[in-house]
Amino acid sequence: MRPSHRPVAALLPAVLAAALLAGCGITTGERAVGADTATRSPTTPPPLAEVEPLADARDWRGEVVVEADDAVDPVAEAPRQELPVTLTDAQGTRVTVADASRVLALDVHGTLARTVAELGLADRLVGRDISTQAEGLRELPLVTQGGHDLSAEAILELDPTLLITDTSLGPWDVVLQVRDAGIPVVVLDPHRGLDNVGALVRGVAEALGVPDEGEELVRRTQAEVADVTARIAEVAPADERERLRMVFLYVRGQSGVYYMFGEGSGADSLIEAVGGYDVAEEIGWSGMKPLTDEGLVAAQPDLVLMMTGGLDSAGGVDGLLERLPALAETPAGRNRRFVAMDDAAILGFGPATAAVLDALAVATYAPGAVS
Repeated sequence: MRPSHRPVAALLPAVLAAALLAGCGITTGERAVGADTATRSPTTPPPLAEVEPLADARDWRGEVVVEADDAVDPVAEAPRQELPVTLTDAQGTRVTVADASRVLALDVHGTLARTVAELGLADRLVGRDISTQAEGLRELPLVTQGGHDLSAEAILELDPTLLITDTSLGPWDVVLQVRDAGIPVVVLDPHRGLDNVGALVRGVAEALGVPDEGEELVRRTQAEVADVTARIAEVAPADERERLRMVFLYVRGQSGVYYMFGEGSGADSLIEAVGGYDVAEEIGWSGMKPLTDEGLVAAQPDLVLMMTGGLDSAGGVDGLLERLPALAETPAGRNRRFVAMDDAAILGFGPATAAVLDALAVATYAPGAVS
């Protein structure tokens, strides 16, 4: 029987919000990623449909740091908002939204603000969290400080008429303070995975009074994800015994934080979507737990997925393998087969999901196309 753990939704904010770092570059090749990765000019790889995948993904050596296309493509231009609307949020709170002209949409991944923009209401956003880095949103004033801490003063100074958030940012007292100030607060489910992308989009759209645009965005996102996963299926081995054994590591080297993400963390959904073999289920690794030598030995990954900030914080692949000798003895460590992506994007699971999967697939199956 597998050991019991705290609910993943409760663990994820505490683990991720600790020290997520923004910004990444892209490069490939033997010993290409190091402590200076963040200084490289960011680029995006070509679509999987336009590259020639390797015959066997185990043939490549080196490491790849990649980012997804962050271009925003709204499903509508200035859609008409049907307000007021009364809804029940993820915490069971009844909320009435009468005015959504000045909106804050805040979470640890920047997914909620991106969703607002994709619905065609970017001009309603008056501020952002540090993870909101999508095109056209980077110039909004920050309401987070010291990383991912919400600032009540910064929020209230912007005079918002609506706050959409989840439980991935804190302190929670700040959210309660905003609600006490008379500002409607809609709290959405913090879970991120392919299974709830539609629910997340619908939740944002409902709060903004644009349910029809929400359904259109859900349909488009699901179609894009279906398209890219079909392309991945064409290059990933059909036999799961031939697939790359993958794990997702969350690292903050300066703080000595090393976690392996397992079942129910969102990483399992990501690994499955890119055609990998999720080792977590095989070894009974659920949720997010501190990494152990025993866990690494049992996992024997062929490829490690990581956040760019985590890889940088460990001093690149060289530094990570020095800090984790057991990792160096795995196939991934011996072949330096690591794929990293911007911290906010890789587990965001919003309207940009297809772009994330596509970029990760190119890095996994056609790393030579990334330059």
